Amino acid sequence: MKRRSATLLSLFAVVLLGLTPVQAYAGERLIVRTSSLLDGLTVVRSACRILGCQVLYGLDGTLGKLFLVELPPLLDADLAVSLIDALPGIAGAEIDLKGSTLAAVGTTVPAALYDDEPVHYYGATVRGGYARQPAAEIVGIAETQSQYRLSGQGVTVAIIDTGVDPSHPALQAVLLPGYDFTRNRSGGSERSDVNQSTVAVLDGAQPGFVNQSTVAVLDQSTVAVLDGPDYAAFGHGTMVAGIVHLVAPQARILPLKAFGADGSGYTSDVLRAIYVAVHDGAKVINMSFSFSTQSRELERAVDYATDRGIVAVASTGNDGRRVDVYPASLSTVIGVASSTDWDTLSDFSNYGPSVAWIAAPGEAVVSTYPFGTYAAAWGTSFSTPFAAGTAALLAEVSRHINESLAAEAEGQGVWISNEVRKGRLHAPTAVRAWRTRLGLP
Repeated sequence: MKRRSATLLSLFAVVLLGLTPVQAYAGERLIVRTSSLLDGLTVVRSACRILGCQVLYGLDGTLGKLFLVELPPLLDADLAVSLIDALPGIAGAEIDLKGSTLAAVGTTVPAALYDDEPVHYYGATVRGGYARQPAAEIVGIAETQSQYRLSGQGVTVAIIDTGVDPSHPALQAVLLPGYDFTRNRSGGSERSDVNQSTVAVLDGAQPGFVNQSTVAVLDQSTVAVLDGPDYAAFGHGTMVAGIVHLVAPQARILPLKAFGADGSGYTSDVLRAIYVAVHDGAKVINMSFSFSTQSRELERAVDYATDRGIVAVASTGNDGRRVDVYPASLSTVIGVASSTDWDTLSDFSNYGPSVAWIAAPGEAVVSTYPFGTYAAAWGTSFSTPFAAGTAALLAEVSRHINESLAAEAEGQGVWISNEVRKGRLHAPTAVRAWRTRLGLP
């Protein structure tokens, strides 16, 4: 019966697509999973010959069962999902949706951003306001590093984001090459999103808002270039990487660029990044972004990673609502909300026990920024890497840490609200809990 229905649906699709040359592709995209019993590429190519779509590339690395296809412009995406899902050898299909890395609204320039005293930090010279900012003291970074001699050494943290500036002096020693999924090429540089001839950082630069959520130490001409919707999330990935580095300064950082400078990115690129993170040996995956709609394939990819011992951490989003977002709401992900420096939930942070496992500081957090400079930003995006960095420290104690064990350890923090399932992250307490479980002093 299914085969007959599929044939009828296919004939309908062929009639519909007869109005447009099949060589013209400008429609939406679908994520298509094929049966594990058949050759995936052959199956999806056969499906596209029927529907008039085009196979772009695989999404699951060497597994060969997940593909991205582009639809012709006259074929409705929801209809296409139904049509392709009914064909033999197809295990499922979903629309390739867009998510966002956009941060919250900032207020004033924090005092820490004016602290430009050079400080030696694990082989690099950094700004004092970065190394000794309030958020670092709240999370207990210095205490963890000194008491337990932990630095994240030997652990790889994959950062799925807008990319990372590979030339930043604070990050150069720990950055791996990475990959840019938005351009399908090696390297995860964030600076590829700007015109290098028009952006330059001058000596004597002062802090200034480059968008509603980020205040950076840049000259005014650079601020003007970056001010606009096309660059609303520029610097996001470099800042996330800087916070991971602050917590776990010797952890290797794998930049996986799945989002553009405007903060938008496709589910398909996130999926590719997760599978690459697993393949490249990441122990922690930081996901400072959110999708409002649940994706079965995103859940499947996260499960694929966590089943292999990877700790997945994601932000709850910045709508100030009690709402589920993904991947933070998935059961195998540590969802991180934002807290103030006074241990209350940030007004902008999404909340609720189904999405927020823990909280971490997310207001005026100072971190690395492209062009070798520093910035402060607001948002759950910048709370999340505190948890990812702490997970790297836990993995340094023992590689047997996994998502559930890391969640349990990081949940032994400071209570701040019933809207956060556990509490505010405190790294020394998390490490102590993990060591106690292992029977270590």
